[in-house]
Amino acid sequence: MSDRIRKAVMVALIASALAGVALPLARADVQDRLPDIGTTAGGTLSINQELAMGDFYVRQLRAGAPLINDPLLTQYINQLGDRLVRHADSVRTPFHFYLIRNDEINAFAFFGGNVVIHSGLFRYADNESELASVLAHEISHVTQRHLARAMESQRASAPLTWVGALGSILLAMANPQAGMAALSTTLAGTQQGMISFTQGNEQEADRIGIQVLQRAGFNPQAMPDFMQKLAERSRYSSKPPEILLTHPLPESRLSDSRNRANQMQPVPVQSSQDFLLAKARVFGMYGSENAPLTDELINNWSKGNAREQLAAKYGEAIRFYQAKKYDDARARLQPLLSAQPNNVWFLDLMTDIDLGQQRAAQAIARLEKVSGQPNSPVLQLNLANAYVEGKQPAAAMRILHRYTYANPNDPNGWDLLAQASAAQGGRAEELAARAESLALDGQLDQAIRLLGNASSQSKLGSLEQARYDARIDQLRLLQQRFRQYEKT
Repeated sequence: MSDRIRKAVMVALIASALAGVALPLARADVQDRLPDIGTTAGGTLSINQELAMGDFYVRQLRAGAPLINDPLLTQYINQLGDRLVRHADSVRTPFHFYLIRNDEINAFAFFGGNVVIHSGLFRYADNESELASVLAHEISHVTQRHLARAMESQRASAPLTWVGALGSILLAMANPQAGMAALSTTLAGTQQGMISFTQGNEQEADRIGIQVLQRAGFNPQAMPDFMQKLAERSRYSSKPPEILLTHPLPESRLSDSRNRANQMQPVPVQSSQDFLLAKARVFGMYGSENAPLTDELINNWSKGNAREQLAAKYGEAIRFYQAKKYDDARARLQPLLSAQPNNVWFLDLMTDIDLGQQRAAQAIARLEKVSGQPNSPVLQLNLANAYVEGKQPAAAMRILHRYTYANPNDPNGWDLLAQASAAQGGRAEELAARAESLALDGQLDQAIRLLGNASSQSKLGSLEQARYDARIDQLRLLQQRFRQYEKT
C-alpha cells in the first residue's frame, strides 16, 4: 500500500470514527490492543483510559495540525466552552477546547473531553449563540460517549480503527482538501444502515446540545439557524461544507432541531464583547486571503451597536499592526485602552505594538500598573514576553516559573521560559524548557534526550539534577502508556 493510499484510508477512518460511521477493516492481521469491550459504552473504556487516549491524541494534534496558540483566543473559547459544560449533564472528564487555523467550517470532539473547532466557524457564525451551538453539540458527543459507543460496535470488525486511525485526523487538518476528498468517497459507498447510526448520534447530540445551549443562557434558535446556513450552502454549492461530511445533516435533523427550539422560551441574546473582539482577531491575525478582516465587515460593525463599533476600531488597529504601521495602530487603539485600561484584548495588542517599535520599557511599565487582573494568564505572558524583549530575563523567569507550574500544557509558557533561560545563561534550564515543549508535541524521545543533557550539565546530586531525572522517569512511563495507541 502506497503512503498516499494509506493516508487516505486513515483519514477516512478517523473522520468516520468521529461521526460514528462504521467502515470496513483496514488490516485484519493485527491483534486488538484495546481493552476488551463489553455490551455498553461504560464497558468499553474507563474514564482514565479515555483521558490517557485523549492526552496522546492531543499531543499528536499539537505536532501535526495548525493549532492557534493565541492566549487570548484560547482563553475565549475555553471560557465559552466551560460556560456550556457547567450546564451539561453526565460530565465525566475535564474539557479542553482548541482552535485550528482552517477556513473550512468544522468541529470535532474526541476522548478525554477534547473539542476542536476550526477558525472558519467565526466566519459563518453571525452571533455568539451560533458559535455556542456548535460547541454544545460537540460537548454532547462527549458526554453521551458516542466515540466509546462506536468503538464498541467496531471491536469485532475493525480493531485498528481506534488505535491508530484516530490520530490521523491530523492529516485531514493539515491537508483538508485531500483528506475530505477521501472521506467523501468512502461515505458515498457506506451502507444506509450505517449512515442511519451516524444520524442517530447526530440527532442525540442536537437534542442534548440544544438543552445545554438554553440552560447556559444562549438563544436555542441559534442551533437550527446555523444548520439552515449549512443546508443552504450545501444546496447552492458543488462542494458541501466540510462539517457536513463528518456531521451529516438530513432534513430530519434540521426540522427536529427547529421544533425543539420552537418549544423553548425565546431568549434574545446579544453577542458578548469578547465574541466580537475574538472574531476581529481571528480574521485580522489568522485569516487567509479567502477569509480576511474585510472593509465590509468593519463598515457593518461601524454602523452597529456600541459593542460592534468598538470591535470595528479594534479590527482597524489589528490591520494596521499586521501591516507594521505601528503609529496608525497605536492611534486607533489608544482611545480604546484609555476607556478600558484593564481590557486584556487591548493590553495585549498594545504590548505587541510597543514591542514592534522596540519600546519594551513602555510595555513593561503599562503592564506592571494593571490592577484589575493581576493573575490573568494572558497578562502574565505579556509581561514575561516584554521582560524578555526588554533584556530582563530574571524578571521574566520569576513569572514563568509560576506560570508553567500552573499551566504546564501551554507551549507559550515553555517557549518563553526557554528564551529567558538562554538569555540568563541557564543552559540546563533552557534545555529542560525546550524538552517540555517537545513533550507537549508528543516527541518524547527528543524530550528525554534534552532532559538527559540538562541533568548532565547540573551539579551532581543537586535538586535540579534530581528534578530532571525524575521528569525523565515520568516521560518514560508515558512512552510505555502511549505505545498501545501508536500506529502499527
